[in-house]
Amino acid sequence: MILSDIDIKQYVKKYNMIEPFDDTRLIKLEKKISWGVSSYGYDLRVSDEFLVPQEDKDIVVDPKNFDINKFKKIKSQTYTIPPNNFVLTKSLEYFRIPRDVLVVVFGKSTYARCGLIVNITPLEPEWEGYITISIINPLNHKITIYANEGIAQAVFLKADQLCEISYKDKQGKYQAQKDITLPK
Repeated sequence: MILSDIDIKQYVKKYNMIEPFDDTRLIKLEKKISWGVSSYGYDLRVSDEFLVPQEDKDIVVDPKNFDINKFKKIKSQTYTIPPNNFVLTKSLEYFRIPRDVLVVVFGKSTYARCGLIVNITPLEPEWEGYITISIINPLNHKITIYANEGIAQAVFLKADQLCEISYKDKQGKYQAQKDITLPK
């Protein structure tokens, strides 16, 4: 079952599921990309912190040996992703997923229509933290993203029964992440 806006508000109240939580429908903000609760989901925002690859054609991004020295952290209200490149960032919101919920997240259509790919893995039952977000520009031109505005929509799927082992139970390596978290 997909959680509706009413269900989401109840889960936020009961589990403090999204913090900060915006229960207004921010649809027609002038020159802003919307965020907040939607009919069957929540539009999360991107923070103003970005982990950016250095200008070096010899960089090898290796998930088993991620070299943080090849990246720089910047804080900005906008970031323009160069052609054929990516940036790591995090959500503005902190999530606490209940044991009976799985969350899938999709990039917002505003960015998709610009060719941008927002990659976020599912949020498993009892996972918590800021979401690390990979934003990919596969095109041959630059794309600008805006901090503190919508970047993706989370859809909350409620299970009919509780899972046997949650993310918290298995002591997942990305549990309670507070920052942009690199591959472990």
